[in-house]
Parts: sequence; C-alpha cells; structure tokens
Amino acid sequence: MASPMDAVFRQQIEQRHQRLQAAIAQGVDEPQVRRLLDEVDAALARLELGTFGICETCHDPIEEDRLRVDPLLRNCLDHLSSAEQRALERDLDLAGQIQGALLPKGELSLGSWEAVCRYLPAGPVSGDCCDLLPSADRSTMVFLVGDVAGKGVAASLLMAHLNATFRNLVASALPLAEMMEKANTVFCNSVLSEHYATLACGEARPGGRIDLCNGGHPPAIVLRRSGIEPLRATGLPLGMFCASTYRVERLTLDPGDGIFLYTDGLSEATDASGTEYGAARLGSFLEAHRRAAPGELIAACLDDLKDFLGGRSRADDLTVMALRYGGSGAA
Repeated sequence: MASPMDAVFRQQIEQRHQRLQAAIAQGVDEPQVRRLLDEVDAALARLELGTFGICETCHDPIEEDRLRVDPLLRNCLDHLSSAEQRALERDLDLAGQIQGALLPKGELSLGSWEAVCRYLPAGPVSGDCCDLLPSADRSTMVFLVGDVAGKGVAASLLMAHLNATFRNLVASALPLAEMMEKANTVFCNSVLSEHYATLACGEARPGGRIDLCNGGHPPAIVLRRSGIEPLRATGLPLGMFCASTYRVERLTLDPGDGIFLYTDGLSEATDASGTEYGAARLGSFLEAHRRAAPGELIAACLDDLKDFLGGRSRADDLTVMALRYGGSGAA
C-alpha cells in the first residue's frame, strides 16, 4: 500500500518530469537533460513497483531526510560510490559553513544586558536554532533557542528557514506574541506535516523586564538571587497548527539575575549506562552557579556535561544560552 509520503514524492518527481519536458520542448535537448529525464522516469517506475526509497544494494530503506532533498536517490549512505561519498562530504561541509554564518557571533551586550550562546552540532549540520537580535533602535534584544524535529540536512534547512523568518519579523518590530504567531504560520505553511520546531523566544527590555513565549520547548530557567524558577511552555511547537496562539510570560529581573535556555541535547544527553543528564542535575547545577556571569555559566555547564558523559560523544545537537541583567538603565 502506498504511504502518504509516496504521494508527496510522486508529486515532486512528476513536477521535475514536467519541467524537463518543457525544457526539451523549448529546444534545450542536451544529453544532461535527457539523462535527468531518464532518472526521473526510473524513479516514477520505482514508485509504481513499490521499490521507491529502497537501497538497490542492501535493500534497506534509504534515509528519508536524504530522499526529501533528492528523491532520485537509489542507494543508502552505506552503499554510496566513492565519488558519491566525496560529493556528499563536500556538500555537508559547505552546508555547515553556510549554517554557521547564519548564527549569532555568540555574545551580545546591549545596555545593561549581557548574553552568551554556544551552538554545538553533533555533525556537520544541525537542526538547532538560536539567535541574538537587537531591535532597530537597539532599545531591546530578541533572543531565541529552538530545535527542529529530526536530524540531518532536512532539519538544518528548516532551521535556516526559521532563523531567517525571525530576523525578518524582528526588523518589523512586532509584539512578541504576534511575532511567534506569524513565524508559526509561515513555518506551518512551509513544511511537511511531520515537521515542527520547539522554540523559546524572548525580548529583553529596559529595567530588567523580559517577555517570553515558549512553543513546546524545554523550560527556560530564571536565575534569581533567591533561587531558580522554571518557566513552562506557553504554547504548542511551531508548525503543528497554523492557527496556534502564544501567551507572553512577563517577568522582571533584579540586577545580577538572569535566564538560561537550552535544547534537549543537554537534558537528554546520556552516559555510557544510558542515564540521562536530566532536569534534576541541570537544576542542581544552575542552583549552584546562578550568580555566574553568562560566559562563565555556559563554560561551566559544558564542562559539567563533559564530565557526565565521561568521554562519550554527544548523540544530539546542543545549544545553550544565558542572559544576565546588570542593573537599571536602557537595555
């Protein structure tokens, strides 16, 4: 029985067939066009036979995220030719460079606010999303940390799309809730049904004020002199429902207070025994380090995770961010 994804791939492949036929009709009858048309026809034949997406060497499924990028693939990653492996490595390296260029520099000071973020992909590309964006008049700072469902190239493309969407919305100076709702609508209309993104987005304002929206993301943790305070999600992940709304959580920090955000590559990291780093360990760590400057806090957090892993490599992308309010005055 054909799966819903088969219908999606069929539509993509048929559109490619039509474009190639149109090119030939317009006189573009180069051998390369004919070769591509043969590959497209072969992919359509595999859909009819029920062998589409099956590796022709080992007969295991081809990685779905790769098929989304190139539905003409015939082999899984384990059975690429040497030339295909080299081409894939070059493409991934380039994608990683492009993705890295879209990310913030890692630190931003704006008035009385100081922010530091660290983005650590598990591979060449990542589905994590983060940014630090000053408003046009530099009176406020928008910050966000998110995680696109899935891994690999497809997730990284969606991450870049989400980053670009928020940069455009911040330039429009929209209220935070409206910004989240518009980003959700754009993302929802741009992705397949199984893709979504958890996202925590906030705006740091003068006087220690923070507005925060959380779309299904792990809790942001407020770091106060008196202790830590988790702030739970206020809405659904982006991309699930186009009409989702988001509630703004408003809080005021005292000088020296801060806020910590992270992706589940931190809380769900596992050691050799399969034990998760977990919310309890993270809470204990933040309780002990809640007065540290953002850069020191991030460095200590990554050291603590490294000690927990005991030499084991991370299996997931990881992003951490810390902001601290330094005192009264314009942000």
